[in-house]
Amino acid sequence: MQIEHHTFLVAGGGSGLGAATANMLVAQGGNVVIADINKAGAKVAEKLGAQTRYCETDVTNEAQVQAAVDACSKEFGGIHGAINCAGVATGERVVGKNGPHFLASFRRTVEINLIGTFNVIRLAAAAMSAAPPLPSGERGVIVNTSSVASFEGQIGQAAYAASKAGVNGMTLPIARELAKFGIRVMTIAPGIFDTPMLQGMSDELRASLGQQIPVPGAPRQTGGICGAGAAHHRKRGAERRGNPPRRRHPHGHEVTYPARASARSSTRALWRRQSDNYTLGYTTGWQASGQWLTER
Repeated sequence: MQIEHHTFLVAGGGSGLGAATANMLVAQGGNVVIADINKAGAKVAEKLGAQTRYCETDVTNEAQVQAAVDACSKEFGGIHGAINCAGVATGERVVGKNGPHFLASFRRTVEINLIGTFNVIRLAAAAMSAAPPLPSGERGVIVNTSSVASFEGQIGQAAYAASKAGVNGMTLPIARELAKFGIRVMTIAPGIFDTPMLQGMSDELRASLGQQIPVPGAPRQTGGICGAGAAHHRKRGAERRGNPPRRRHPHGHEVTYPARASARSSTRALWRRQSDNYTLGYTTGWQASGQWLTER
């Protein structure tokens, strides 16, 4: 997917990783619609200039997300990518000093991080699938943001880890379904980054995470990863722990299943370890021949 002259919806683009992603896309000649409940997104859009629009959007609200998707077509003539960066980080123990984990906070975290991500995926994918294919045969790309916590969550991250694990789990079936339309789907799992989400955590949780990762990454690092995921026509695997299993796709193509990330360096890795963070990319792919990509 060429970024230049193409349009991307960035959910959560008003701050943190989303804002860094929007900045990178515009810098490479793309158009961006920032969909964020945070009105700071309007300031980001103003700063980035004529290639950017802002839509006040709650990702759990169907009508608002649809309006943001429609804005891509209205303002720039179509939608070619959707990048999910909207989310919340709940820090709460299952059994805390004041009693059990609040069910409402668990439900809210899943509603925003998982259901909100799916809401953006389904509506953006519907618009992409109805558009004519590009000369390459592609119609679009979807990049989701999970978290290292989905694999190695810490105390106090039960809700957050569960919501992000759900994002991981739906990536492969959605990628399989949308491949026939020429829409690629992938998910990245960043480590800890110094964003407003991290800054909003409790002192106790931040101290605990700080012991695990002394030097958090900068948002621009994952912004670049999201952009790279959108730009690559062929998507291969990431740093892996062990050998990923291979199975046969129903249509006879070999499928490599996602594997967990490893902090080891690898010359074949798509994502690089940065400081004490690591990021993985799910191996979901589509190419012009319509076959699934495999890591050889």
